[in-house]
Amino acid sequence: MDIFLGVVVGLIVLMFLVTAHEFGHFIMARRNGVNVLEFGIGFPPRAIAWIKDKKTGKWKRLPRKEWKKEKVSKVVYSDGDDKHLTQKGMIFSLNWLPIGGFCQMDGESASDSRQGTFGNSSYWSKTKILFGGVAANWLIAIIIFTILAWTGMPEFLDGQFTVANDTRVESAPVEITSVADNSPAAEAGFIEGDYIVAIDGNEFTHASEISDYNKAHAGETVVYTIQRGSSKDYSCECPEGAICDCAPPEEEKEVFDTDVTLNPSDAEYLLGVTMATSQALSYSTWSAPIVGVGLTAQITGETFKGVGILLWNLTTGVGSLFSPDANVRQNGQEAISSVGDSVSGPVGIVGVLFPAFTAAGPTNLAFLTALISVSLACMNVLPIPALDGGRWLLITIYKLRKKKLTKETEERIVSRAMMVLLILIFVVTILDIIRISK
Repeated sequence: MDIFLGVVVGLIVLMFLVTAHEFGHFIMARRNGVNVLEFGIGFPPRAIAWIKDKKTGKWKRLPRKEWKKEKVSKVVYSDGDDKHLTQKGMIFSLNWLPIGGFCQMDGESASDSRQGTFGNSSYWSKTKILFGGVAANWLIAIIIFTILAWTGMPEFLDGQFTVANDTRVESAPVEITSVADNSPAAEAGFIEGDYIVAIDGNEFTHASEISDYNKAHAGETVVYTIQRGSSKDYSCECPEGAICDCAPPEEEKEVFDTDVTLNPSDAEYLLGVTMATSQALSYSTWSAPIVGVGLTAQITGETFKGVGILLWNLTTGVGSLFSPDANVRQNGQEAISSVGDSVSGPVGIVGVLFPAFTAAGPTNLAFLTALISVSLACMNVLPIPALDGGRWLLITIYKLRKKKLTKETEERIVSRAMMVLLILIFVVTILDIIRISK
């Protein structure tokens, strides 16, 4: 059930982020005088559609019988040129496949010269339209990170961006999730749900730190400070309309010291417990918007850095496979393997990441949503012709060369790049399935 819920949440979040990206294109297109033929949520087949009449400005249901007309609509008038038809108004549609959205502009080829088309717009307008989706994804990340900075920001990155003089960090003690029978912990009276506050007066916030301390004092007697009772185990009912504090009274939280004689270093275990590290949260006030922008910029930089490392490993790895030296070939195989391990496609994101982060709570889920939004923005900036950044680069190159980018040339370049992308997505999806099935 948890996995199913995570998959559903993942599909909803991804559809929201992709639709928001397309809405960025839509806003920029309309602001720069480009007609939008259809804005759709989800991908066809179409479930329902409305059309906004150019003359009246009113929305009305688009009859199903008109869906299969030329250019899906397109309930059309002729504009005097038999090769070009214009529809009565913009279509808004809801579609059955919940995997994103789309913004279909009039005359998306850079060579189109009709009034109100993408191709007829200025170079600067094309730039704003193409990067409108990227800006939308960055803006969503900034908003989410700003809210989290106010309500509690998880710390996932080393050196995660904060404003030092306006940051308060809270971390809970390490929780004991199970106690082995006849272990030093059981003999000391530890029970599941206890919290380790300190050892010999030293406070620890990570389970790994406690394990390291135990290793350094194997066979010795140490003093554990334990907290029993937690606010998350406490519930209360408030009268309707009343305001009350549901935190447990301090007397319900028992804190005590107990001596624990650890097992020798060659024993199966030293203490005999499994532990869970509670996530640290940082809080900001006036600097929350600054944190939102700064963290988005930091993750953007880390994303591009990761892409660079990935491409380097792939390039050097493939090159090393042709070396006569067996060790070099082995290193090349390991580099290529690291590329496969570091890349995750739709199946891995929806089937693994979202179930895990959904189970971890809304704060972690919000952080993942912002993280993926930044990733979508970075991906679309890449100079690959099938993506926004690649299309902009293609238009820019032909503009600098002062040559016309014909529709045939553009379609040929974009279609080949799209084929490569689809093959890459297919390969990554297969790798995701293999990883999940292990």
